[in-house]
Parts: sequence; structure tokens; C-alpha cells
Amino acid sequence: MKTNIKISGILSAIVLFCLFAFKPFEEKKVIVIDAGHGGHDFGVNMHGFQEKNISEAIAKKIKEFNKDSNLEIVLLRDGDHFMELSERVSIINNHNPDLVISLHVNASKNADTNGVEAYIASKKDFYKKSKETAEKIVNEISGENLLKRSIGEAPFYILKNTNCPALVLEMGFLSNNNDREYLISENGQNEIATKILESVK
Repeated sequence: MKTNIKISGILSAIVLFCLFAFKPFEEKKVIVIDAGHGGHDFGVNMHGFQEKNISEAIAKKIKEFNKDSNLEIVLLRDGDHFMELSERVSIINNHNPDLVISLHVNASKNADTNGVEAYIASKKDFYKKSKETAEKIVNEISGENLLKRSIGEAPFYILKNTNCPALVLEMGFLSNNNDREYLISENGQNEIATKILESVK
């Protein structure tokens, strides 16, 4: 009886070893977050708030909130410094990521214009994936606090020159009172970062 139990235990151990030893390796998904502008390039600068600071704060929160060991968040700009677009693209392509999201804040002469929108390139190679991801993120972020706007195509440098799916996310309008209050608030930035993270897992 004891011999049977021993054999059974050994067989169980072998089965478990085989299951773990030959488990397919799951590659880590890499997402590059590009906080728009930086240094002397403020981006939108209105009502005492600057686009570069808002985009950087939300980018850092996305990285901080990520607890998924199979997801790596790479911050393109971790600090308030200027980066040439060509430098950004070079770093992105060296990382060979699954996706790049360039974070920005909008502005309009019409203070009533508001909401979140995204832009993608018309490149065939990554068009479908870029559009699907942009739609998912905009749908997730929009709601009670941010109006859902459209997904457009644009010839932005980063979109045209990165070798992966890419999108520019305009997270709201600093020129709109409601959007601005949400974008500058700790709660608003936390929610946006969390929703972006959930959308790309």
C-alpha cells in the first residue's frame, strides 16, 4: 500500500513538472507611453496650466498603477525635458513595442468645445490595430466627465514613423472649464490613467 502511494506521488510530481516545464512562454506586452511636449515646449498653455505637465503626470500614473507582470509600461519622457520628434521615434522603434500612445491635451477658440478624441495614421500595416485600440480607449475614458469625440486620421510625425500600432490621444480641452477641472484634478488624472491601462491589457 505504501509503495502504491509512493509511486502515485512520484507520478503526480512528474506530471506537474511536465506541465510547468513545457508551459509555453508568454511574451511580455510592451506599451510605450509618450508624454507630449516637455521642457521649453509647453504645448497648450492656458489658465495657468500646461499640457506638458498634465501629459507627464498621467503617463507616470499609468506606469505606477500597472501591476500586471506580463505588461511593461515604458515612459518615453520621464521628467520635464524637451525631446525632438525624431528622438522619440528612434527610442520607440528601438523598443519594438506592441503599441505607442502619445498623450496630449487639446484647446479650442470655442470654450464650449470639449471631449476626448484620438488620431491614428492611415498606414496600412498597423491601421486596424491602431483604430481598434483608439476606439477602445476613447470609449473607456469618455462618459460622465468627458464627451466622446471621434477617431481621426492625421499625418503626425510619430504616427507616420513608428513601426508599430500608434495613436495620439487628446484627453480633453484645457479651454473648456469642465474638461480642465477634470484634467487637472488628482481624481481625474487617476481615472484617465486607470482607464487607459485597463484598455491596453
